[in-house]
Amino acid sequence: MRILGIDYGEARTGLAVCDQNEMVATVIGTVHQRDKECLADHIATVCETENIEKIVLGLPKNMDGTEGFRAEHTRIFAQKLQDRMPNLPIEFYDERLSTMAASRFMMEANTKGKKKKASIDALSAQIILQDYIDRNRK
Repeated sequence: MRILGIDYGEARTGLAVCDQNEMVATVIGTVHQRDKECLADHIATVCETENIEKIVLGLPKNMDGTEGFRAEHTRIFAQKLQDRMPNLPIEFYDERLSTMAASRFMMEANTKGKKKKASIDALSAQIILQDYIDRNRK
C-alpha cells in the first residue's frame, strides 16, 4: 500500500512516501505554504499523482503524552484533508522526537544553515512514516 507521511507545520510541511510493499519511506520534499486550504489542495494532488492509499499524519504531542495547541492545529488541518479526500483514510501517529531525530541526523551529516532548514521537515516526515511502517509490519 502506498502511504503518504506528513510532518505538518504552520510554515513548512514535510512529505514522504513509502513503496507499495511498505518497506522503505522516501522523502518527497517540503511544501512552503502557510494557507491550510492551499496546502490541503496541494497534498490532494500529490495523493492522486502518487496513488496514495493512506495518509499518516504526525501528531505533535507533549512529552507527557497530552495534546497542546500544535496538535489541535494538526487535527484541524487533517479535517481539511479529509474534506477533500473523504475516501482516503488518515491516521495520526505520535511524532514526538521525530524532529529531534531529524536534527541529530542533519548534525551528524554536517548539514547546516538554509540547507538544514529546507530539509528537516521532509526528513521528519520520512522518520514518522518509517517508524509507522516498521511498527505495523505484518
